[in-house]
Amino acid sequence: MSVVALAGGVGGAKLAEGLQAVLGAELTVIVNTADDTERHGLLVCADHDTVMYTLAGLENPEFGWGIAGDTWTTMHALERYGEEGWFRLGDQDLATHIVRTERLRRGERLTAVCRELQSRLGVRAPILPMTDDPVRTQVRTDDGWLDFQDYFVRLRQAPDVREVRFVGIEAARPTPEVEATIDAATAIVVAPSNPIVSVGPILAVPGIAERLAAARARGTRIAAVSGIIGGKALKGPADRMLATLGHEPTALGVARGYAGLIDTFIIDTVDAALAPEVEALGIRAVVADTIMTDDDSRARLARSVLAAVGGA
Repeated sequence: MSVVALAGGVGGAKLAEGLQAVLGAELTVIVNTADDTERHGLLVCADHDTVMYTLAGLENPEFGWGIAGDTWTTMHALERYGEEGWFRLGDQDLATHIVRTERLRRGERLTAVCRELQSRLGVRAPILPMTDDPVRTQVRTDDGWLDFQDYFVRLRQAPDVREVRFVGIEAARPTPEVEATIDAATAIVVAPSNPIVSVGPILAVPGIAERLAAARARGTRIAAVSGIIGGKALKGPADRMLATLGHEPTALGVARGYAGLIDTFIIDTVDAALAPEVEALGIRAVVADTIMTDDDSRARLARSVLAAVGGA
């Protein structure tokens, strides 16, 4: 098989790890870059790095992001100089951002730099940025527009989100690597990532949704896994964000958002009663245990997803 996963955040990284365990290099992950931010003069690719560290077996299990066993000496020193410290970057993590930023300054493409970092960490499955062009998510709260990381990290997702926009998306283009990967895919999986701010930016890059539709028309199966279980997101603000943006904060609400894009929707056993309503949307519903607590459960869900797209 040649499987493509669209992913971002911790849930996407966990499923990607399970898929890599089953497929190895036959998996390619297309990752959201609209969460990227600049901190202390360095480009931080939050979703890419979460997926990369997870596939390299380096992720911090306590947070789901960052590197296990990392230290914070540089952050403490920056705070001593009066720099803001709410966006925590570990010492090993900083090395990633330093190398990436320096190579981008030399004129290298973001995709090429990210692929080199992955290679150095021994990641088997390629992780492709959705675009090499800068895109930044902003959310509108009752107090106005905020950069995504201000909302997500500094304010700990406390404000209600009234609107979302992706700055720069109109000028962004999918990379040749992304286009070729989608065209060659035998199956495409939308990970249990936040459908609005993790998967949404990928689908909003001009040309990607059309390419996915063309792949589906050729017979490529597209499945999505719900990141909402029993009306709640296991991590992050997806359930609250869906509600304040006028969507039903359930697995069915997520399925409605993907209607027309996917063939199959995988829901947790807790939500089995929603299967008939999902299928009323013209989407095949598959019920499985979707909670990923360790490597075995990640691989088990990956096999369930591959079976749903005819690959296992």
